[in-house]
Amino acid sequence: MTQMPYVMAINQALSEEMERDEKIFIIGEDVQAGVFRASTGLVKKFGPDRVMDTPLAETVVAGAALGAAMTGYHPVADFMFADFMWCAADEIFLKTAKWHFIHGGKVKIPIVLFACMGGGARVGPEHSQSPEAVVLHNPGLKLCVPSCAADAKGLLKTALRDPNPVVYFYHKRLLGLMGEVPDGEHLVPFGVADIKKEGKDVTVVATSLMVQHALAVAKELEGKVSVEVVDPRTLEPLDIGTIVKSVQKTGRVVIADEDTSRCGVGAEIAMQIMERAFDALDAPIQRVAALNYPIAGAYMEQYILPGPKEIAAAIEVVTKK
Repeated sequence: MTQMPYVMAINQALSEEMERDEKIFIIGEDVQAGVFRASTGLVKKFGPDRVMDTPLAETVVAGAALGAAMTGYHPVADFMFADFMWCAADEIFLKTAKWHFIHGGKVKIPIVLFACMGGGARVGPEHSQSPEAVVLHNPGLKLCVPSCAADAKGLLKTALRDPNPVVYFYHKRLLGLMGEVPDGEHLVPFGVADIKKEGKDVTVVATSLMVQHALAVAKELEGKVSVEVVDPRTLEPLDIGTIVKSVQKTGRVVIADEDTSRCGVGAEIAMQIMERAFDALDAPIQRVAALNYPIAGAYMEQYILPGPKEIAAAIEVVTKK
């Protein structure tokens, strides 16, 4: 095992996979410098033909990546902020997600749609969203949301070997999080959740940054409430089986995700639990999510985004039932 920051695990995955496969290249705005340091230094190693800066034009990034993928390359389309994917919505949601099916399966579209998501950096409503539900609502896209350095590396390496389009959202508040990453070849399979902490009183299904918040809350409640923290790691495909098994053990569940509460990831997972494990529930499911409100910058952000306090309050609600 080697200790490294979350963002360096991402950088390492990109470097290793670009060494392995010369068809992989990165295209996006300021990727040669690496705004979040995910691609920093790669242009020196692989050159500007494989680490390609573009104008501020997300439609160009998505369209060029789609065309390249259809001709046998494996592009990483870097949109910098996840919010900017809306600028290329037609290329991403109507073409990249669907053209494999529209062409009768004859065309493979191996693309990694790569972006930094989430709030907490006080950069306002157009740079702070977690648009996972938008991705999930468009069939044809896989979705990774790593919560630690090991998963950040392993999921990205798996994405870069997948012949299908994969959305890879990494969280800006996790960039400096230190963690152990296995030495040598390390891949994390899609559709396999990870129990980050075992418990017996309540299941907290958490994603991305919310996993770290849930673990912190679980540590604080140790000796009072035994909290099991389940990290799906990928939301498409979703390992609902592991989630249901945990709920059947604890009888209580909290779902924590930074997407909005209305029509968000929490609502979808809650409904799937209801469909499969209603009889196991000893209390109504609680959701912890962002308010249905634009994410204000500066001081007001703390009142919109979820955090440890909201997770702890939800656990208290379900364990008192």
